[in-house]
Amino acid sequence: MTTTTPHLTPQEADSEGAQAPAALHTPVIDWFRTNARDLPWRRPEAGAWGVMVSEFMLQQTPVNRVLPVYEHWLSRWPRPADLAKEPPGEAVRAWGRLGYPRRALRLHAAASAITERHGGEVPHDHAKLLALPGIGEYTAAAVASFAYGQRHAVLDTNVRRVFARAVTGTQYPPTATTAAERRLARALLPEEEGTAAAWAAATMELGALVCTARSPACGRCPIADRCAWQVAGAPAHEGPPRRGQTYAGTDRQVRGKLLAVLREAVDPVPQAALDAVWDEPVQRARALDGLVSDGLVEPLDGGRYRLPLT
Repeated sequence: MTTTTPHLTPQEADSEGAQAPAALHTPVIDWFRTNARDLPWRRPEAGAWGVMVSEFMLQQTPVNRVLPVYEHWLSRWPRPADLAKEPPGEAVRAWGRLGYPRRALRLHAAASAITERHGGEVPHDHAKLLALPGIGEYTAAAVASFAYGQRHAVLDTNVRRVFARAVTGTQYPPTATTAAERRLARALLPEEEGTAAAWAAATMELGALVCTARSPACGRCPIADRCAWQVAGAPAHEGPPRRGQTYAGTDRQVRGKLLAVLREAVDPVPQAALDAVWDEPVQRARALDGLVSDGLVEPLDGGRYRLPLT
């Protein structure tokens, strides 16, 4: 006979001092050890730089799109100093069609700071990671946890969804990360560093592979019998409809088309070549101005443009 272990209540989990029972930690971590994908940034040879590159690339981008770009990037720039030697436009060029190309500029800036401040080694210290350009709360915690095995709450969309369902009994987390979610994540964090790092990776993988947004595979979940959402009968989301982001016809699409021309070009590109990629002049001009404002494109004399050199 299977015994159902009581789940942590929202009231208990919202307390700073509450700790997740081993009944949650153990099955999730055991599941991860058996089911984790073999991804290059999880291999020992990736090192902290490989972990950092992956974290920049994986933001709002699926793994299958990241893999070929990641492999090329690490082959070309195996250390932060290798990237720092290049102009930032080369980072944008190598970013390809991953989307949100400002991440490439931020990663280049982080590589330059690592080279200048830390002798080319990604720092161990969480505060020093957080002080790097382009590194926010999530990325600093992820690098410290996944690269160095430290104890930090790592809250991405997948983890937030697992916690929302398993602990608070709601189908989806809030649209933006809240203070209550951060308290919950700290409350659920195992005390031992190695276990905490494994828990961070395991909950992220569980959200990516099993506790997915649209079609959760609850029959394969290692904690389905103690999931607050399942225990409550899997109630439907009561908030605003969860809509995916549109792309076609947006300024993001126009920006992508303009950058594609610049990435392929060796020499500066004349305005006419950019005008040819989108026939709505007001939106095209707005998208190009945005790229210039974001530092992704440099305007030159004579109405020419290029990827940034400085």
